[in-house]
Amino acid sequence: MSSLFGGKLLNFPKPVSVMRTLIDCCAAEQDTTLDFFAGSGTTGHAVIDLNREDGGRRKYILVEMGEYFETVLKPRILKVIYSKDWRDGRPVSREGVSHALKYMKLESYEDTLDNIAFTHEREGETALDLYGDDYLLRYMLDFETRGSATLLNVEKMSAPFRYRLNVREDGESRSLPVDLPETFAYLLGMRVAGRKAYRDGDRRYLLYRGSTREREDVAVIWRDTEGWGREDYEIDRAFVEQHAMAEGAQDLFVNGDSLIPGARPLEATFKRLMLPEAASS
Repeated sequence: MSSLFGGKLLNFPKPVSVMRTLIDCCAAEQDTTLDFFAGSGTTGHAVIDLNREDGGRRKYILVEMGEYFETVLKPRILKVIYSKDWRDGRPVSREGVSHALKYMKLESYEDTLDNIAFTHEREGETALDLYGDDYLLRYMLDFETRGSATLLNVEKMSAPFRYRLNVREDGESRSLPVDLPETFAYLLGMRVAGRKAYRDGDRRYLLYRGSTREREDVAVIWRDTEGWGREDYEIDRAFVEQHAMAEGAQDLFVNGDSLIPGARPLEATFKRLMLPEAASS
């Protein structure tokens, strides 16, 4: 690993050669290898190298909670994708691979607190001072902060491509965008067969097609409906029909209101899947 970064970053990383041997012996060329203690990313490195050599389609899932995810694990995977050979932290060849890399961060308790928004700010803060964390985790999260971004503020779902959360990084709180379409697909248990973006002037559409356990063909349509009136929804319906976005779908979800035949708002499903206990109470 020192050749990738030009120096030693972690003590006792797993040898790539060992992981390559194990994966080659135990996994077929289209299998997925899971490593729930990913460390510096050696397992992902080994899978990429094997695919590069034999043209396999192996996949990997890495899980890591260490702070060095941003400084070691992710940069290492990106470097290995870019080039096979490195020396002193610099590539010495351009033998890269075609690779789709996706990573997710789970919201921390501190992130949740940073995103709490009181319905009645002064009264909520006073009650928190009086009753402490017990009030915070009971009444406040059930009722008083139901509009908080971290609990899915459905009022902001009319602008899904601009949804943001405050996230702590390096001791500081930063406002970062949230990928609501991808999050909903995960919660729905959707096997995504394809994604397609559309433009209608200033209107932006994102279509997900795939399957779930209950339905073989599911469509999810995302668009920015902020400030729309009746005429806008009629244009929306015509555009969706023109491009056959919902054609053949057994289940059709859209964010917000619509005049699209057979479509149902996804917000209630989103919140039920994300917060099952809150939805049932």
